[in-house]
Amino acid sequence: MTDPGRTPATGGVRLVRISDDRDGQRLDNFLLGYLKGAPRSLVYKIVRSGQVRVNGGRVRADRRLEGGDEVRIPPVRTEDPAEKGSPAPGLLEAMAASIVFEDARLLAINKPSGVASHGGSGISFGVIETLRALRPNQELELVHRLDRDTSGLMVVAKKRSALTELQALMREDAGAGLRKRYLALLLGRMPDGVMSVDAPLHVGLRQGGERHVQVDPAGKPSLSHFRVLERRGGQSYCEIRIETGRTHQIRVHARHIGHAVAGDDKYGDAEANRRLRDKIGLRRLFLHATSLEFALDAGRAPYVLNAPLAPELAEALDRLA
Repeated sequence: MTDPGRTPATGGVRLVRISDDRDGQRLDNFLLGYLKGAPRSLVYKIVRSGQVRVNGGRVRADRRLEGGDEVRIPPVRTEDPAEKGSPAPGLLEAMAASIVFEDARLLAINKPSGVASHGGSGISFGVIETLRALRPNQELELVHRLDRDTSGLMVVAKKRSALTELQALMREDAGAGLRKRYLALLLGRMPDGVMSVDAPLHVGLRQGGERHVQVDPAGKPSLSHFRVLERRGGQSYCEIRIETGRTHQIRVHARHIGHAVAGDDKYGDAEANRRLRDKIGLRRLFLHATSLEFALDAGRAPYVLNAPLAPELAEALDRLA
């Protein structure tokens, strides 16, 4: 069976032959697209348990597929889109208003905080499901993800060729072909200059399937560069460039150097967060993906995409004397 690029009917075991245009795609991303409506937690469960096989062998969820690979997919009960309903009108409006760039190949949004990149784990509609509801006749695929609590620039591919090329840029040289820049408020007074944090990160799972990341010599190489833009009220407003795109990378590296991201309820300082909430009304993670630079067509088509700081973060920063 050749990969049809759409959700099949449920039934018995399926053997799916990966087409060349999906070469390099991660197994978990392929399955999430193929089994539209299946919860993310279920996709990882069937991979971990060995029910999904590639060329007859057990594999990890982050396995990169190659054209011609045969993927065994067990029977999975997926939710019919008609049963799922539609995104709320307010979410549809917010997503339409968040678009900051679009051309024939790509669409970029300024993602609001609180919106997941995709549905799953009790969330029916994330960015990609909402965009697909807005553009029902268009093929849209996530190029990358942002944490639910992080706002800012997210890129969606409108063409498979653009997705494939961007995925290749993310793989090569640990993603050096994609220059990512974030803005964050870090607790305390960071030193002047650029502080580079080269600390490997390991993703673990806590009870209930919640991901928790920590610095661990056995983890994956991770590199972040922090630079203070200005200091306000004893805190540090910083620009961060990351050379790798690990889960929760900035948040964990910031805590590792003793300057957690303001408003971070997972890796941060609960008392400092409470003070900032009372003083400047900061009620969310102060982390924003502000720009992304890359080039397609073997470097001939440069892109510089920007997303302005979320209004609630700009207002909180203005209140920080």
